[in-house]
Amino acid sequence: MAILVTGGSKGIGLQIALSFSEPGNQVFLNYASDDQAAALAQQAVQALGAECHLLKGDAGTPEGCKRIMHTVAENVEQLDQLVHCAVRAVPHPALECDLVEFTNAVNLNGTALLYLTQAAMPLLKRGSTIFFLSSRGSRIVVPNYAAIGVAKSLGECLVRYLAAELAPHGIRINTVSPGVVDTEAVRTLFGDDADEIVRHAAENNPSGRGVEHADYTNMIRFLASPEAEFVQGQTIFINGGANLMA
Repeated sequence: MAILVTGGSKGIGLQIALSFSEPGNQVFLNYASDDQAAALAQQAVQALGAECHLLKGDAGTPEGCKRIMHTVAENVEQLDQLVHCAVRAVPHPALECDLVEFTNAVNLNGTALLYLTQAAMPLLKRGSTIFFLSSRGSRIVVPNYAAIGVAKSLGECLVRYLAAELAPHGIRINTVSPGVVDTEAVRTLFGDDADEIVRHAAENNPSGRGVEHADYTNMIRFLASPEAEFVQGQTIFINGGANLMA
C-alpha cells in the first residue's frame, strides 16, 4: 500500500501518515521547508516498519504537484491513498491580507486538491482514495482565518465535483473535517490565545472532551477500506458534535 500526504511532516498530516505506517507500506511525506521536522517524521514512520520517502516541494502550484507525483511514480506503480493536508496560514483579516500571500495560500489550502488529483491520475486505480482535510472555518467566520477558511470551502466544493468524475473510475474522494486540534498552524494563527482556544473547545464540546488524533485517523482508515466503497463526495465532521451547537 502506498500513501502520499501533503503537509505530512507535522500535525494532522503526520498523524495520518503514522496511522498507515505498517511493514510493507510506502509512505510519501510532502513538506515545504522544515528539513528537521521532516527528518524526525521520517524516523517516526520508519520506526513503525514502513518505508518513508521525503518529498520537499511546493504543493501549491500545478508544476510543484507534477514534480511531487513524478517522484512518487519513480517508486511505486499505484497510489492507494492521497491526502491533501498541507496548509499555509495568513493570520490577518481578509481586508488586511497581502493579496499575493492570500492567493498563494488559497492555492495551497484549496485549489491544490485539483492540481494533485490531475497529476496523480496515472497512479490512481480502482479502490484508490483521496482525502481533503477541512475545518470549521470553511462554514463559519473565524478571526484571522480567511485565507484558510475560504480555501477549505473551495476544497469541499471541489471534492463534490471531483467525486462525480472519479466515481466511474472506482476512485473515491471525501472531506474529513476534524474539530480544533493543537497544531503548529493553530499556534501560528492564534498565537498566545492558542492554548485557551484548544481548552475552550474541549470544555464546551457536547461529548465532553477535545478531538484526539485517533478520532480522525480511525475515520480515514475506515473510509480507505473496502467497507466504505459507497461513501463518495461527503464532508464528514470529526468533532464530537461541536458543529451542532450554536
